[in-house]
Amino acid sequence: MPHRQRGSYPKNWPMIAQHIKDEADWKCQRCEHPHDIEAGYVLTVHHLDGDKTNCAWWNLPPLCQRCHLTIQAKIVMNRIWLFPHSEWFRIYVAGYYARYFGYDDSRKNVELNIDFFLTLPHADPNSSNTHRYEQDAGDLPT
Repeated sequence: MPHRQRGSYPKNWPMIAQHIKDEADWKCQRCEHPHDIEAGYVLTVHHLDGDKTNCAWWNLPPLCQRCHLTIQAKIVMNRIWLFPHSEWFRIYVAGYYARYFGYDDSRKNVELNIDFFLTLPHADPNSSNTHRYEQDAGDLPT
């Protein structure tokens, strides 16, 4: 079920959005098209979880308006994913899983441990990965 938009943009939202776009070299993370207003590719910053107050890096992919509208309300971060994540989405959902399970969700840590975070049982407490999570508890990233 799609999520509803929540919250209000923080006062420094223009600075946050500018920073996200600058870090992405003004290209869409999904289709990699550069910001080009005349061609209809306006770069935006999307809140994946729908919460405008959540400005964690993993919640804010820079997306062209076309991609933003395509995925708007279709991504539900705590959903059980049946298929592998799209390449562009992997880092963002791994960051979400890191936060969800109480790990260091800094981009550096998530990039270093992305495969680990993507194997966590995420939203499904009955996941077959649960035993792996408990078994490897001593070797988990910080």
